[in-house]
Amino acid sequence: MNKLDLNNLKNEGVENVPMQERRDFLKMGLAITGIFAGGTILSAVSTFNTANAADFAKKYPYSPHYSMVMHQDRCIDCERCMAACVATNHVPNVPGAYRTTILEKDTPDAVGGKREFIPVLCNQCNLPQCTRVCPTKATYKDQTTGIVLMNIKKCIGCLTCQEGCPYNARYFNEEKKAVDKCNFCWDTRLSKGEKDTACAHACPAGVRIFGDLSKQDDPVFKTVHQIEKAVWVLRPEAGTRPNVFYTKG
Repeated sequence: MNKLDLNNLKNEGVENVPMQERRDFLKMGLAITGIFAGGTILSAVSTFNTANAADFAKKYPYSPHYSMVMHQDRCIDCERCMAACVATNHVPNVPGAYRTTILEKDTPDAVGGKREFIPVLCNQCNLPQCTRVCPTKATYKDQTTGIVLMNIKKCIGCLTCQEGCPYNARYFNEEKKAVDKCNFCWDTRLSKGEKDTACAHACPAGVRIFGDLSKQDDPVFKTVHQIEKAVWVLRPEAGTRPNVFYTKG
């Protein structure tokens, strides 16, 4: 289990978000409402409304535009998602090897004490840093689905993509002699007709909702663009425009 110590990080104001980043999020239909955890987690709410639905949908360049919403407060750390991922995608049982994991956050000063669990995986970024730094183009963004994929035949194991990933979502697979990562179970499930990822399918608490942002009736689209609850992404300062979102409730 990877641990995330966010206990001593203070909240920061919205004024600390660079203007260009604010504009980028407005283009995505999200209005910034706050910064948490020292700037690593962004709170944002949707600016979407039914009047601009058609125009807004055109801003998603992939079809399907695969995405995932994490209902963070539902996670109970049962690790069934991790077990399903390992079994489905043949992730080796060695330290540091994972396609998805759960980070832990303790908030001892909360009334009664509080522990939160934060599921993480590759964010399938719209502007991925990993693809830009790879010298052999072994990692690339699929132009149909938007999933960031690996061509292991091109990988030379330089780990440049691993260093460039803001989410620590890659590892070197000794068996494949190449870098490996989450690909939303593209080769093991989606390309074979399954409608969701192994981790989402295995979750008993409905934490992980997998879907298509290019469809306005999809649960992921509706969650990201509702205004009742805050929606945020991890490490927005990286400017990668992630396709994994977080909310509560």
